[in-house]
Amino acid sequence: MDANSLPPLTRRQEQILAQIVRTYTAKAEPVSSKLLAEASELSVSPATIRNEMAVLEELGYLSAPHTSAGRVPSQAGYRYYVAHLLNSPELPSTERQLITDRIQSAPMASDQWMRQAAFMLSRSTQAASLVTAPDAPTGRFKHLELIAVQGRLVLMVLVLQGGGVHQRMLNLADSVPQTTLTEVSARLNPLCYDLTPNDLRLKAVSAPLLEREVMELAAEVIERASVGGSGAVYRDGLSEVLPSFPQAEAAQQVVRVFEERPFLNMILQEFLGPLAGDVQVVIAGDGKRDELSQVSMVLSRYGQPGQLSGAVGLVGPTHLNYGRAISTVRYISTMMTNMLVNLYQNGEDEMDD
Repeated sequence: MDANSLPPLTRRQEQILAQIVRTYTAKAEPVSSKLLAEASELSVSPATIRNEMAVLEELGYLSAPHTSAGRVPSQAGYRYYVAHLLNSPELPSTERQLITDRIQSAPMASDQWMRQAAFMLSRSTQAASLVTAPDAPTGRFKHLELIAVQGRLVLMVLVLQGGGVHQRMLNLADSVPQTTLTEVSARLNPLCYDLTPNDLRLKAVSAPLLEREVMELAAEVIERASVGGSGAVYRDGLSEVLPSFPQAEAAQQVVRVFEERPFLNMILQEFLGPLAGDVQVVIAGDGKRDELSQVSMVLSRYGQPGQLSGAVGLVGPTHLNYGRAISTVRYISTMMTNMLVNLYQNGEDEMDD
């Protein structure tokens, strides 16, 4: 979220924006200046609030539905609120204990602890939740060789970081001599070193045809070879949250996140940082992904970098209760990290049972 590019606000404008966001996320109804004056602790008149709301609308933080005199937060308004105004206190101790007891009661030798984590995420936030099973790090490119076989057939030998070796046949439009294939390999190896499948696909867009074909095949091989691309995803609360999206397009965006694993993988790789417990908030795709233009996501990684890690997250409308969502995701991801750390320290091998 690029919050630094958002126009700055005065203290009073920040207070009004925060109150509008909190009121709208609670009721999903446009907020009027009269309601705001009655409900807020600001010692200013409704006329002053109306003037400030007009400024906030001009700056792009609020919008006015055609059928209402009230205002609703815009995508920029939510982003400013989350970046500058939101306090996400810890969950109440009773709720933390309930979550801990529920998840830790399930054996780690089964998938029940992840199912319970997804259930508690959704139950605590009234949003749709997802938990990906802990997997090894995503595979990365190390080295490849291209070997002419016969006619238009070429053998690609691909070596991944960590030592995995994979062979695939490439059927070209025209036959290519071995000298050309060797030159292509020599160019691609330094260019593609340590890249992920998505990185390879991005570079392939502007590459010559032969190199593009090789890079796209390498990306596909790495993706299939990576454990992280095939791990299970545990979901909860989707049917309950869909009524929050009255427009069919918005509902379809949510369903796609849950039903298309390659799309989810791309989202996690693009928006989720490498550190466990580091919560990322993605509002309407952060202006980068039109496929997420009407949904918000709160994501975090859990586990041990370089060993096993997974993701936990929430998906909901842009009028999500961000404070509660962030607190819940952070607590559950931290708890799941601790469970995996203890598993490693105890030298147990329950995950493979």
